[in-house]
Amino acid sequence: MSRNKDVLPPRILHLHSTFDAGGKELRCARLINAFGPKVHHTIVSAEEGAYGAAKAITPGANVSYPADFPSLQGKPTPARCQAIARRMAAHSLVLTYNWGAMDAVMGHTLFRDKLGLPPLIHHEDGFGEDEAQRRKLRRTWFRRIALGKSNGLVVPSETLEGIALTEWQQPIGRVKRIANGIDTKSFARKPEKDALRGVVKHDGEFWVGTVAGLRAVKNLPALVRAFAKLPEPWQLVIVGQGPEEKAIRDEAERLDISHRLHMPGFAPDPARYIGLFDIFALSSDSEQFPISLVEAMAAGLPVAAPAVGDIADMVSEGNIPYIADPAAPDELGNALLSLSQDNDLRKAVGAANCDRAREKYDEKTMIAAYRRLYSSAMRRDSLP
Repeated sequence: MSRNKDVLPPRILHLHSTFDAGGKELRCARLINAFGPKVHHTIVSAEEGAYGAAKAITPGANVSYPADFPSLQGKPTPARCQAIARRMAAHSLVLTYNWGAMDAVMGHTLFRDKLGLPPLIHHEDGFGEDEAQRRKLRRTWFRRIALGKSNGLVVPSETLEGIALTEWQQPIGRVKRIANGIDTKSFARKPEKDALRGVVKHDGEFWVGTVAGLRAVKNLPALVRAFAKLPEPWQLVIVGQGPEEKAIRDEAERLDISHRLHMPGFAPDPARYIGLFDIFALSSDSEQFPISLVEAMAAGLPVAAPAVGDIADMVSEGNIPYIADPAAPDELGNALLSLSQDNDLRKAVGAANCDRAREKYDEKTMIAAYRRLYSSAMRRDSLP
């Protein structure tokens, strides 16, 4: 088959489980920015109104958010799958993300040949709270069938790659592992004290910080409990938005540390402010390859986090002692306490993390890999 001669600008349809600001959503925004305005992007969220990551897309990008797109949620009946599939036909490439878009993947497999649908590439970045500990058998079987005619399955971590090959029984040629990357140099800048909207770092303060969607799987009340071991003048800064905000604030109130909790909401461009943190922390029940962790490493921060997904392999060797056993609730707090008590230790671990991020996780490699994959699927020589 001859390759497309790139006569028409590509039109890419993005079907997301949510487009609120989280790791996969912000990666998508960075790729949209990198591909430039000659590529048209249509973005749909399975969660109504969940489009917080749109703030990270460069003004002037060629992006639309159709209000009349068939719902990605509901029973996966043939009629509903077909309705979703019909809306794919006007595009050059369909990109789907996580379980929340899996009905669209099924629709593509069922109706690809009949409707002459464009290629589809699915992205799996991790699991929600309902599969944080164990995958559901019904979903495993659904994925095996739905992915049957996809052109690729992208995963960011070795853990997910193994799941895709064994549990989901995907052929090795379909599974593509692309590590998340960032512009590591941009995180080397020293931030201003007021770089984070609504929160100013005062002299003598120390910050434990995180950047995350406020969803149940992130288990941020556990981070509040871990942080409670730290004395004044340590502050906890949680950057992000989502449905778990009240639960986080309630836990801080219960522990009488609400005066040390700061939640400024979503803040774009973490390179401007993540360097204000003295320790970066995660408390997720499930992660695979969190972009926020790479950003923190590039900013020269030590990390306290549970050993889920690839986290223990991502950080520098010197940081490994502060990666906690997720089955031992006290370990995360102990890791934070140890790091909080030794400024020289924090600097040494942070410097080693920075070196590792620059060596392994720069976004140029990631963007080039996605550009090649998407262009190949559309049979184009390259994206504009």
